[in-house]
Amino acid sequence: MTSSRVEQAARNNAVWCETVCRVHGTPGEFHDALWLNRHPVPRFYPNVVTLSTQDGTAAQLANIQGLVATGLPGRWGVKDSFCSLDLAARGFQPLFEATWLWRAPFQPLPNRAASGLHWTWVQSAPELAKWEMAWSGSPANNPSTQQPRLFLPALLANPEIVFIVAYQDQELVAGAIANHTDDVVGLSNVFVPPDDPVAFWAGCVAMAQERFPGVPMVGYEHGPELAIVQEIGFEILQPLKVWTR
Repeated sequence: MTSSRVEQAARNNAVWCETVCRVHGTPGEFHDALWLNRHPVPRFYPNVVTLSTQDGTAAQLANIQGLVATGLPGRWGVKDSFCSLDLAARGFQPLFEATWLWRAPFQPLPNRAASGLHWTWVQSAPELAKWEMAWSGSPANNPSTQQPRLFLPALLANPEIVFIVAYQDQELVAGAIANHTDDVVGLSNVFVPPDDPVAFWAGCVAMAQERFPGVPMVGYEHGPELAIVQEIGFEILQPLKVWTR
């Protein structure tokens, strides 16, 4: 059961990576055991996401080695969804470890809404730019600190993706991305204020459930967020590891 859930979470994540890369003009490829991208990809995104451990490790290593042989420029990464690969001998170093998550639908959420909050979904390109600035922590009045855009307006046209946003007294204070694939919805890129993060996480989950009702929620987190997500009903599945080269 856990393996099946991790495979669903990994595929959901790979589809999200593919979607972001595709709107940037650098689509990848899905194979039985992994998703891979032969092009330089947007920052924070891997070039490989493994999808299965069923007789797939040899094929995964062969594809990764083939990607190494192409001389792909810059720093690039592999998301080892099952912590089943040792890539050190191929010139990779571990970047971080995290834990896959699963949340069954219809579980109750903490009812601790902050005052003056308005939850909604991003509807326009200017609002998406504002959302990305808040997510990245870049001050709006200092363009020199801003990186190239990650989340392009074309993503707003995809009915399987929503950018969740919370306003408090007209200020954008929290958000997340929900992407629906097959029988799960992935929750990622969550940002919340430090005061009462559980309530804001719960709000992000509630908005994702409202848009994609009745399906399990998946994702991955590490560090202090693991305690937060467990408080709002996420189950811990198994570790993943991201390698970079």
